[in-house]
Amino acid sequence: MDVESLYVMLIQNLTNDNRIESSQYKKVTGIPFIYITVSSPISINALEGIVEGYAKQIIKSKRITTQTIFVRQTKQLYVFRHRFFVPQEKMFCCGNECEDCIWKNQK
Repeated sequence: MDVESLYVMLIQNLTNDNRIESSQYKKVTGIPFIYITVSSPISINALEGIVEGYAKQIIKSKRITTQTIFVRQTKQLYVFRHRFFVPQEKMFCCGNECEDCIWKNQK
């Protein structure tokens, strides 16, 4: 699964929410941002909880984690930095007998 498709699903879920007027995903200098316009005033914590809730629904039963950080607010527009973190797999055995050793997983 491509990380970009996770953002597409997140934006679709946010746009379908009746508390949110519009939502948009932009990458600025490689950093992903979510722009959310709400129809009525809402607290930053509540809106952050909405974003995190939809993100958790999307990544359910996957080895992906998320991070949502509030950036700024202008009237009804809220900006969050939101990232999906995909775990990096080891590509070689370092000889330290790690739990996630690639050599152990081959056997």
